Amino acid sequence: MSTSLSVITESPCSLDADALVVGYHSGPDGPEPASGAHDVEAAYPGGLARTLSLLGASGALEEVHSLPAAGATTAPVVLAVGLGPAPDGGAPDPDHVARAAGAALRARTDGQARVALALPAGTAGLAEAAATGALLGDYAFTRYRTGTGAERAPAEALQVVSSAEGAAAAVERAEAVAASVNLVRDLVNTPPADLVPEDLAGVAEEVAREHGLQVQTLDEKALSEGGYGGIVGVGQGSANPPRLVRLSYSHPEASSTVAFVGKGITFDSGGLSLKPAGSMDWMKSDMGGAAAVLGAMRAVAILKPKVNAVAYLAIAENMPSGTAQRPSDVLTMYGGKTVEVLNTDAEGRLVMADALVRAQEDGADLVVDVATLTGAQIVALGTRVFGVMASDDETRASVTAAADAAGEAAWPMPLPEELRKGLDSAVADIANVAGERWGGMLSAGVFLKEFIADGQRWAHLDIAGPSFNQGAPFGYTPKGGTGSATRTLVRLVEDLAGGAQT
Repeated sequence: MSTSLSVITESPCSLDADALVVGYHSGPDGPEPASGAHDVEAAYPGGLARTLSLLGASGALEEVHSLPAAGATTAPVVLAVGLGPAPDGGAPDPDHVARAAGAALRARTDGQARVALALPAGTAGLAEAAATGALLGDYAFTRYRTGTGAERAPAEALQVVSSAEGAAAAVERAEAVAASVNLVRDLVNTPPADLVPEDLAGVAEEVAREHGLQVQTLDEKALSEGGYGGIVGVGQGSANPPRLVRLSYSHPEASSTVAFVGKGITFDSGGLSLKPAGSMDWMKSDMGGAAAVLGAMRAVAILKPKVNAVAYLAIAENMPSGTAQRPSDVLTMYGGKTVEVLNTDAEGRLVMADALVRAQEDGADLVVDVATLTGAQIVALGTRVFGVMASDDETRASVTAAADAAGEAAWPMPLPEELRKGLDSAVADIANVAGERWGGMLSAGVFLKEFIADGQRWAHLDIAGPSFNQGAPFGYTPKGGTGSATRTLVRLVEDLAGGAQT
């Protein structure tokens, strides 16, 4: 069941809903009503802020209290959610609004199927943030739930209270992007037995048919004949053969082209360089980059920006067997460069290298790859911030800015030239891992850069930690697959379409 989404301008006190979400800031003397909550504050017996204070509420960001409306609103329940300190003379941070909306939707009960959002929405951007946060926060992966313990059903209807110019269009964008992010989450959460490479390629083909994208899939025979040594090498140890999917979107008025490349390892055992058990149980998420690229292309097809976009999903399953590649094997990659495989658990960069070389043949103005590439990313930046490396400082800065504008946490990282020597091979053009462990995220980026032509604008996003939340839900982020980087890619396409420097 899909959730209906609408924008309304009526007073929140008179809305036909099961629950009403209002925002509160943390003030020096306790909670203070945020924009959108003043009518409810005035109508509530004794004031809603005073009641919240008596309950120990502070207005801290994402703090949620559920209260009976006590006749103040036609909705029987008020969900008061914290927005943090009030902005000093300006509008609230859109991401704070989105996180608050997400926290409120996570707190609703099954009986609260129709939810109205009276959060700060004085601009179209804030209305979009409220809608985005609510749709992402209400996400649940229900495919395998039966009977007792089943996840709560998604909301039937969401209403965003806003009279801002352009709010309706902004909320429509939120719906397109959030649905695409939630598709990514579904794919990442799917058990690997039910999402082998052929399955993921099939989902991409279905998305393409539904949304008018062009699609081409190379199977294991075509990959071998085409010289895709990295994808073939990684996939040869599995009974489930690899795939390379190409998706494309074109606009008749486009003057620029962007290419995306996503790592699609549907399960990563490490191959013969076997992972320890504790590092393997969440490796169904190792296709998060390919899923993010697919989700972004879905959103682009709906939003129809004036740009051309092409995407490559490099899909394989990395398994140990008698046919698996061995440490010290040498692969001939697409384009002819040779790679000595010193560690079969550094497989993502092998499939990505093939796809990156192929993607550059499309003449893109900008190539962006997304991969759950290294555990070193998690060591360096934690589980909520992805790293951004690039061919030049300007590209890196603009991609990081796009992530910030999209509400995703990213941090610019260097590609130190001195790390290239550590990838020297005694027998091939390059080795797939460095001889020392330090700077592993950066050396992986340096490896990928070897497959980027001189003068090609390129960025690499390592989303190893942010793509899968192993902890408790927070804001609009659930446990499990997060959809990390999807919104950043969509924003990059829109920036390029609008003529902004990406």
